Amino acid sequence: MKSDLVDLTVQIHARTERSILVSDDGDREGAVWLPLAHVEVAAQGKHHVVTMPEWLALDRGLI
Repeated sequence: MKSDLVDLTVQIHARTERSILVSDDGDREGAVWLPLAHVEVAAQGKHHVVTMPEWLALDRGLI
């Protein structure tokens, strides 16, 4: 069975109650907002691993 979840290493630039602003290259200029309702975040040093549905990563241009 194929999983539709992807794990991406990102840098978090901002956080609100409902979303996080992330980039995969550390550049805030190209960062995108992700709804916390659709992602899981795990700290890994100054970077984080975010698990999300593949459709969301595609929609935000992260993959």
